Amino acid sequence: MQKKYITALSLSLALHIVVALLIGLGDFDSKPKPTPKSAASQAQPVKPIEAVVVNKEKFQQQVDKIRKKKATAKAAEIKRIKELEKRAAKAKKSRKKEQDRIKKLERARKLKEKEKRKADKAAKIAKAKARVAEKDRKNKEALKRKADKAAANAKARRIKEEKAATKAEQLRKKKAAERKRKEQQAKEKAAQERMLEQQLEQEMVSRQQARRQQMMTEIQRYTALISQAIQRNLITDRATMTGKSCKLIISLAPSGFVTNVVKGAGDRIVCDAAQKAVYKAGTLPVSKDPEVFKEMRKISLTVVPEFTD
Repeated sequence: MQKKYITALSLSLALHIVVALLIGLGDFDSKPKPTPKSAASQAQPVKPIEAVVVNKEKFQQQVDKIRKKKATAKAAEIKRIKELEKRAAKAKKSRKKEQDRIKKLERARKLKEKEKRKADKAAKIAKAKARVAEKDRKNKEALKRKADKAAANAKARRIKEEKAATKAEQLRKKKAAERKRKEQQAKEKAAQERMLEQQLEQEMVSRQQARRQQMMTEIQRYTALISQAIQRNLITDRATMTGKSCKLIISLAPSGFVTNVVKGAGDRIVCDAAQKAVYKAGTLPVSKDPEVFKEMRKISLTVVPEFTD
């Protein structure tokens, strides 16, 4: 999951860089043809036709590079998934084999316990026979020796079975401890992965905040440049405009060409002069950054006449 997220983020950043390069290679400085000044053109401004020149060879190289990178990433991901599936199948087979071996040991242990009980019973019978034989030692001395030998053999088997049972118990405890250790390792690894995901999320938020601050600074800079352009084309009259202002809403094309000006609250004289100043400027300074331009495609600002002595 973490690797997939990093891979997707890397591809996204690479694509944005390529698009930015292609935009940088284009020619966005085309100027609109002058239009005759008339009442009809003032009422309904015409949008300019933008010409963009793109180096096809460089563009194709970038496209091929992106496709190759995507194909390489896809092949690596498929290989990684197949490797994970292979390891999972191997682990499953190993667990099955271990479970079968433990079951086999358990059956053997139960069988040995049964034999032990049987041997104990045989020993008791042998001892009973030995006591009877003692009373009749002369007649059954041979039977007593046989019974004693059987008891000795049973004891030897019992000791051997007890050692085997002890060894099996030690092995079981060892495997239980190993399983517990692996579970703890898995928990620690999961905690580390969660921590890494949180760090990546925090880093992404920080980058987004930094980008937003950069965009706001860029918007403020271009807003100031637009205000300066309006002031240069504004015809002022100290007697009628002193202390007055007007709010304008200006719609812009990506080239900076003014497509519409809406007068808002403010003094009528200042508003008329400000609107004429905007249309006189024709093209206003705008950012080449698409995200910044998107925020200032329709910009609202207040025009306050400035008077020179």
